[in-house]
Amino acid sequence: MKYMLLMQFSAAGTDFPSIDTWTQDEVRAHIAFMGEVNDKLTAAGEWVDGQGLGGPQQARIVRAGEGGTPVVTEGPFAETKEFLAGFWIVDCESPQRAVEVAAHISTAPGPGGRPLNMPIEVHPVMSAPPAEL
Repeated sequence: MKYMLLMQFSAAGTDFPSIDTWTQDEVRAHIAFMGEVNDKLTAAGEWVDGQGLGGPQQARIVRAGEGGTPVVTEGPFAETKEFLAGFWIVDCESPQRAVEVAAHISTAPGPGGRPLNMPIEVHPVMSAPPAEL
């Protein structure tokens, strides 16, 4: 079963500064950890895809306007306290394994090497609508 793991960043409830204030060594350690996660998932045959995402100032919200014309709301979103920082799609044998992977990702190092304990959402990837529909 495939699962999407979503790394959320929330300014509320965190006790670490934003990544743009970290030292170069702290950023490198964080990125190296993510590379190691990806390598281990690949070696285990669980890797499908994963990417870091640009910050909220680079994000766009798109809605269909009249006649389907795109209506785009551009950042920065000053009021944004939470944003999606990255994602993984993993193919795991059980929901418990997907949760284990998410917990490990949550330990990514931050300032001073301390684990960030960022929330990681775990969503099953649906291949079809439920049979009862």
